[in-house]
Amino acid sequence: MPELPEVETIANGLARRVTGDLIKSVWLGSKPEPLKSPPGEIAATLEFKRISGVRRVGKHIVFDLEPNKASPREKASVAGRSAKKASVVRSSSSKADVSNAQWIVHLGMTGRLLVCDPQEEVPKHTHAILTLASGRELRFVDPRRFGRLSVAQGFKAAGSEPLEVQVERFVELFRGRKTPIKSALLNQKLLSGVGNIYADESLFRAGIRPRRHADSLTKQDLRRLYLAIQEVLKEAIALGGSSVSDYVGADGEEGFFQLQHRVYGREGEPCLVCKRPIKRIVIAGRSSHYCPNCQK
Repeated sequence: MPELPEVETIANGLARRVTGDLIKSVWLGSKPEPLKSPPGEIAATLEFKRISGVRRVGKHIVFDLEPNKASPREKASVAGRSAKKASVVRSSSSKADVSNAQWIVHLGMTGRLLVCDPQEEVPKHTHAILTLASGRELRFVDPRRFGRLSVAQGFKAAGSEPLEVQVERFVELFRGRKTPIKSALLNQKLLSGVGNIYADESLFRAGIRPRRHADSLTKQDLRRLYLAIQEVLKEAIALGGSSVSDYVGADGEEGFFQLQHRVYGREGEPCLVCKRPIKRIVIAGRSSHYCPNCQK
């Protein structure tokens, strides 16, 4: 599943490519799993809205929308063209006129957002197509259907933003919790965006074992972990994220931070610091990689 640096990279790439474009029509597929909001509400909220920005919130991609004035004739023309698509959904929901509406995309395990020429072949697992005034299409493709599409107003992540939270608040979030620190870092209600890769890499740089309970960490330990998370995430964003599965950015390019991994995915390989073998354990069903010598 894409984590904060990958989602940030994708959102930034989409922002460069579609900000300012107008959504002329919306096609939604027949599979119900990707649709977290009712299909009619999604279609009504998106159509005739201009994309004013694209950004990351937690592990979500948020498209900020603003109304665009269109004549009844233009709307009827678009509706007629869209009706030819078998699964298009239409609604008279009042959300269509909301000035601060947002389209929220969670990529799940295999979701991708593609900016395409309409003549390009539509992939088999395409669940949404937005036709843009620029003549391009924005497509959501997700073979495993773990991704989610919804509309909202004032969307916020459940937890604190890792790159915005202050160190004092970070210490408050984790100090005293009777769970392994690795599990606490993956709790999206505490910190939104950090996943398996960046938790492992941050714990290594902070010198903390993933199985240590959060309530055993001192304020100094947590401050060191805070700085490690900041460092790791910023480095990963600068390198376009980690392409360890099928992840690519909005322009189709792979990330390069996987070349900088110090522990994640390196089970049995020598630690880059002390040369001892990296170990892998399972905590709450998730793999964790660490150096038993460098992390205490």
